[in-house]
Amino acid sequence: MTSPFRVGLTGGIGAGKSTVAVMFADLGAKVVDTDVIARELTAAGGIAIPDIRARFGEAVLAGDGGLDRAAMRARVFADASARRDLEAILHPLIRARAARASEAGEPYVILVVPLLIEHLEAYRELIDRVAVVDCEPETRLARIAGRPGLDPVTARAMLDAQIDPAVRLRHADDVIDNRGDPEALRGSVHDLHRRYLALASEKKRN
Repeated sequence: MTSPFRVGLTGGIGAGKSTVAVMFADLGAKVVDTDVIARELTAAGGIAIPDIRARFGEAVLAGDGGLDRAAMRARVFADASARRDLEAILHPLIRARAARASEAGEPYVILVVPLLIEHLEAYRELIDRVAVVDCEPETRLARIAGRPGLDPVTARAMLDAQIDPAVRLRHADDVIDNRGDPEALRGSVHDLHRRYLALASEKKRN
């Protein structure tokens, strides 16, 4: 059976990936969000917890045994090796579950992967196209700093830890510009939706 047409949706933190994913979902696309998968894997009883406990200890776990996301965030953004170790634990599990979840979906699948470009080889066979949500760093920083529990210093560290936006854009088949107003963004998503419907139909025929 032919796999569905699948778009890997990514972008820097604070760029607006979640907003764009909701817009695609509203248009009828199936959305598979790896952030949601990661939260399931690291909830109390999640299959990633034993390896996280073994590597990082109880200090990064909440009272219910799930991941204390704030504690882990502080740890990995202060220590690049800790971030790499966490990714080594989580990303194979996330990728495997994302592959299963995106095996079917009509009219096409939007696979949301924040670190898609950093792990592009692992995801390449799962996606037909890469879409990048782009936004200026100042706006991204303001959005991150406005999230509950995040101070400006942590927000800046999170932004600085990511790859150069130019690298992300070089891998983009489609760029979704989120610098304007919501209606402009919605129009861009509608245009891509029509393009993806056509590409999905073409893939199905072939």
